Amino acid sequence: MKKLRVVAMAAERDELLRALLRLGCVEISEPDGLLNDPDWSALLRRGVSPLMDTKGAIADVTSALNAIRRYAAVKDGLFIQRRPIRESEFLSSDSAAQAKETCDKINGLLMQLAGLQSDKGRMTSRAASLTPWKGLDFPLETPDTAHVIFRMGVCPAATDVGALRAELSGGETAAELYPVGADKTQQYLLLICHRADEEAAMEALRPAGFSVVTFQDCTGTPRENLAKLEKSIAKNEAEQKRIVEALAACGGARDALRAYADRLNAEAAQDADAQRLLTDGTIVFFQGWVPAESEKKLAALLEKRDCAWETADPEEAEYPHVPVQLKNNWLTKPLNMVTDMYSLPAYGSLDPNPLMAPFFILFYGIMLADMGYGLLMMLASVMVLKKYKPKGTMEHFFGLMGLCGISTFIMGAITGGFFGDFLTQLVGIISPGTTFALPALFTPLNDTLMILIGSMCLGFVQILTGMAISFYKKLKRGQVMDAIWEEVTWWVVFAGLALAILGVTNIVLVAGGVMVLAGAFYGAKDNKGAGKILGAFTGVFGSLYNHVTGYFGDILSYSRLMALMLAGSVIAQVFNTLGAIPSNVVVFLIISLAGNALNFALNLLGCYVHDLRLQCLEYFNKFYEDGGKRFRPLAINTKYVDIVKE
Repeated sequence: MKKLRVVAMAAERDELLRALLRLGCVEISEPDGLLNDPDWSALLRRGVSPLMDTKGAIADVTSALNAIRRYAAVKDGLFIQRRPIRESEFLSSDSAAQAKETCDKINGLLMQLAGLQSDKGRMTSRAASLTPWKGLDFPLETPDTAHVIFRMGVCPAATDVGALRAELSGGETAAELYPVGADKTQQYLLLICHRADEEAAMEALRPAGFSVVTFQDCTGTPRENLAKLEKSIAKNEAEQKRIVEALAACGGARDALRAYADRLNAEAAQDADAQRLLTDGTIVFFQGWVPAESEKKLAALLEKRDCAWETADPEEAEYPHVPVQLKNNWLTKPLNMVTDMYSLPAYGSLDPNPLMAPFFILFYGIMLADMGYGLLMMLASVMVLKKYKPKGTMEHFFGLMGLCGISTFIMGAITGGFFGDFLTQLVGIISPGTTFALPALFTPLNDTLMILIGSMCLGFVQILTGMAISFYKKLKRGQVMDAIWEEVTWWVVFAGLALAILGVTNIVLVAGGVMVLAGAFYGAKDNKGAGKILGAFTGVFGSLYNHVTGYFGDILSYSRLMALMLAGSVIAQVFNTLGAIPSNVVVFLIISLAGNALNFALNLLGCYVHDLRLQCLEYFNKFYEDGGKRFRPLAINTKYVDIVKE
């Protein structure tokens, strides 16, 4: 990665950023460090851009696409199928203007629809409040007279209205209470009384929970108002239907809106980087990063734009801030999914993907080990990658699935597994008494101990590989003695143990013990006198304990390869056996396929998790330096379309 500094004319800013966007290999850094410098901050200030307007446009087009998805008969499917589009069409101002016009039209229709839905809600609520009063043949706007008042009110459904009427008529109060209607919660009443007795009548009704109801802006009887509301609601629904049909008719614009959404996201990235540029109004300045392999094409662009620029290798003190871009090929690219879940390697360290890929793919195949499952994985990978062409994490996921499917199929062929013993059971049902089995070098049920030993031997190989990588890194950094006393010492110990167990010689094991002791004294070299001797002896015991228990625990962890192979095989055979009990092919197929589908789904995830654990805990801790910062260049990153360069 090269550190980049560029000075250009302010008038060329937008054109320069647009060219860098199309080039897609420059990450522009935040200028905070420069702005904190008084000399820089006195001369330059941050640039401005229409980023907020662009984000607003993105929200609008997202709303329009959601409306098409909801109202038009257009389905997205499980995966987005990218549409190829020429770069000139993608960046065309005319295409963007047409898409914006369609977007504004759809959002205008949505606003109208929202208003109509709100109006319908209010009318429906008003109709619901008037419905209990529809038996009242009494204009709602009837005014009180000089001597008589009219009050509509409600009280709880359990109220004894007859008793209330008797109480009002039995006293000196000139009032009458008329029931209008009732429902499960309330009774609806009309109170007519002399104006002078209003207070007394209300006081008599208050213990019964009587409360007055009014209907503002209503003229005519409740039944007449309900009829008007029904007509208005019907008209509202017809208008809503018209707008929904208009929205559905916009479904053909989905592809154009998707391309417009991708363009807006590219413009938002450009606008965000425009705010990282420093300017005095005449010139603009920025600094960032560019991969060394892209320096030549960047140089051609900057020289064409008459920019002043320079690149330099980052200093070691800058490594924590240098972005990381992994170099990928067909084998290592899918492993980015694993690296992304863990952490990117620190700049200046090793790319773990080529070192991890063979082990990860092999271990996954060992754990799943079934030709049928392997075929499903390969078919799913090829179909999705060819038809939908996903990018990013989904591309890595299905690429890794295909590679692990190949390994799974090969290990299934070695162990004779095809959906467990599916074929054996099926042949037994079709032709009772016939013995059939796929050829196998070994099987999980019959050779469990051998598989266990083989799994731990493979784990030991991976651990030794990790130690070898660590040895190489230390030699490259000039840490020769650390490499000798850490890695070489334990290689000698391992070799000595093997030779001693085989009865060849004990000399190598003794030499290893001496090297462990010498390494402890080397580690305590900074101590003096008695502290040096005490440090050496504690170092010996500490080294022996940590390394012996650590290596033993790490190697034992690889027994999960055998455990998952055995578990997957047994579960598949159990379902096949259950399906074969009725001796009916149809029943067998139903039970076996359902059980194998469940087994496949569980192991697809389980094997990935356990494989990931082996790489991250047992392997990476030998050499991996994490904490890398992802390289995020200014580039056109699309979700819906594939840009075809012209």
